[in-house]
Amino acid sequence: MNFIMQMLDLSWFQWTAVIITAFLVGFSKTGIGGMVMIAIPLLASAFGGKDSTGVLLPMLLVGDLFAIWYYRRSVQWKNVFSPLPWALAGLALGVVIGNYISDKTFVLLIGIIVLLCTGILVYTEVKGKNFKVPNDAWFYILVGILSGFASMIGNAAGPIFSIYLLALGFQKNNYMGTNAWFFFLINLSKLPLQIFVWHNIGLKTLTTTLVMLPVITIGAVLGFFVLKKINDKYFRYIVIGMTAISALRLLL
Repeated sequence: MNFIMQMLDLSWFQWTAVIITAFLVGFSKTGIGGMVMIAIPLLASAFGGKDSTGVLLPMLLVGDLFAIWYYRRSVQWKNVFSPLPWALAGLALGVVIGNYISDKTFVLLIGIIVLLCTGILVYTEVKGKNFKVPNDAWFYILVGILSGFASMIGNAAGPIFSIYLLALGFQKNNYMGTNAWFFFLINLSKLPLQIFVWHNIGLKTLTTTLVMLPVITIGAVLGFFVLKKINDKYFRYIVIGMTAISALRLLL
């Protein structure tokens, strides 16, 4: 264990960010999805823009495995695969842009994307049942491309894809299952891109995820129970507020 700690060589702030992120990843994948948005700016502050996405992605994949197992009977495959080609196009766009911008610009871009996604969450909360979503092909293409791009740059595509599922009138369990499989396939597609193109995933990041497995598991198990019992309206307000503050910190 001491050897692992020495190899990782993380500061106390980085360790704090990783532990919080690991818990939020597990919790968000099986419980309240918006929670992981808090971790994105936190990791960017601790590791830098592009490197932070490399730290987060392997943990997201572990969280995805919990989610697709638990909600395995609730997935609607047609709605997973329909936006997937467009999301992969968005991933490709994100890879190219991310490869040619400075880390400072990368961090700013993460902050902007997270704030925009937070704005989407706020808008849908305010509109409530009066929120109307377009039901045309262009909308689903746009959602796919934006989801892929936001996922590649900042792992922040959750609110965008939520709009797509909302447009289809998904209820809680079908929402969770379809959302889980879509992001598992997206995150799996990102893995070779970040290893071989961005070079921000290696032995150190994979070992960090391995060390954080118990924390991710605790978050995931807690998420199972919370989703069943909690009225998450006010809880989402807290998540939205904390995410906005965290994103603003990246821009200032």
